[in-house]
Amino acid sequence: MMGITTLSLKGLKENDEKFSCITAYDATFAAVADSAGIDVLLVGDSLGMVLQGQDSTLPVSMADMTYHTQCVKQGCTRALVMADMPFMSLNTVEDTLRHAGALMKAGAHIVKLEGGDWLEEHIIALNDRGIPVCAHLGLTPQSVNKLGGYKVQGKGAEQANNMINTALMLEEAGADIILLECVPTSLAELITENVKVPVIGIGAGNVTDGQVLVMHDLLGISGGRKPKFVKNFMAGADSIQQAFEHYDQAVKSGEFPSSEFSFSG
Repeated sequence: MMGITTLSLKGLKENDEKFSCITAYDATFAAVADSAGIDVLLVGDSLGMVLQGQDSTLPVSMADMTYHTQCVKQGCTRALVMADMPFMSLNTVEDTLRHAGALMKAGAHIVKLEGGDWLEEHIIALNDRGIPVCAHLGLTPQSVNKLGGYKVQGKGAEQANNMINTALMLEEAGADIILLECVPTSLAELITENVKVPVIGIGAGNVTDGQVLVMHDLLGISGGRKPKFVKNFMAGADSIQQAFEHYDQAVKSGEFPSSEFSFSG
């Protein structure tokens, strides 16, 4: 079976078809998600919170990310494997190339970078060396201390315009996917319409090309306060695979996320 690629995701966008993404951290859950039809498996640095019990993603190391990327790749035959570049792994372009190379060797098909317009030179360097990139904008959890908490981003006109311009800049630099976290639906729609590459949303409304949720949130087993954009797909499901299937179907039909799970401007 032909696996999902960045080009096939771009083809889905061109045909106005949506795709699904969830986080995965091991071979077993990766295999279940893969067989359920999930298109992208994100080896997220969210593992720091849902696996390690940390209060943020900041303590996650490159060793953690390469190990879990290897595990996910072992369970995956169809889905695209995306791996997070952890906190402080992008200090220099040289650091970025070295760390991204390690994740690709571990089995990733694409790496995800959190940041803003300063990512441009990093993406150019990765693109030149054949490493696909997802640029993560909006609420970037690695910057939670600078942002002052987990807050919706891009609500004001200036901030929104900056995010649109950054998305266009990073697309031009070679980004293959844009990920938007916790932004108003109206802003997510503008960015999705103005870039040619696929846009994945989390807390960005149902206007993006794809959706992602943390697996533990999707299954209703996360502790603490539940973010607005989280829906428990385990409710009403007979199995974890069926929960993944329900999520996949809801994303592809545009049913999820409804306004109940989205942010207004």
